[in-house]
Amino acid sequence: MITIHQLTKRFGALDVLAGLDLDIRPGRVTGVVGPNGAGKTTLIKIILGLTRADSGRVLMDGEPVGDDAAYRKRVGYMPQIARFPENLTGAELITMVEELRSGQRDAAGKRDRELIERFRLDAHLDKPLRTLSGGTRQKVNAVLAFLFDPDLLILDEPTSGLDPVASAILKEKVASARAAGKTVIVTSHVMAELEEIADDIAFLLDGRVRFAGSVHDLKLHTRQLSLERAIAHMMTRTAA
Repeated sequence: MITIHQLTKRFGALDVLAGLDLDIRPGRVTGVVGPNGAGKTTLIKIILGLTRADSGRVLMDGEPVGDDAAYRKRVGYMPQIARFPENLTGAELITMVEELRSGQRDAAGKRDRELIERFRLDAHLDKPLRTLSGGTRQKVNAVLAFLFDPDLLILDEPTSGLDPVASAILKEKVASARAAGKTVIVTSHVMAELEEIADDIAFLLDGRVRFAGSVHDLKLHTRQLSLERAIAHMMTRTAA
């Protein structure tokens, strides 16, 4: 699905990405993890075409990303902190996004509005977004990410601010997307959460991938019983 080869990005004197190589396998959930400053956010922005790499390539199904914005129609993005027009209602925001991305209907001619019902958002969508709680805004954020039934989902700290019920609903939605053959990239600092939903892990440190493979293989590699302990072991070992 996504092939990344020798990706570099420098901000001033700081090498944020230093020849990063990574394959994101299709139809799987890949957790991208690492300490702050490891390059996770920059990597995601380059995949989305929001930041241009200094060198290297990112391919989506063999086609370069970034130059032709058409590939973004196949991507659903849930940022960690969504910045919405405060004066719009949730319903107005969803309608606006649908109109901006007109023509992106699934085979049945419908949008994927399942999360609106499951999150019980109907009672809140007529309120201005500025009046909604952080958790409710995060639910709207999730709805927009899944709205167009994308082939690739990029979810940045997706359960941040969600209560346990909403968090469980979102994780079930991710599992359903995977079962439907979608590719999902998730960044999270909550390893127990990733262990629930991720098939693969990409561990970044100092702008490079230090491990890429299945959660099972990472545990075997580090001889740890949990993903959290396995990542802690990797961070300790590579920092030594």
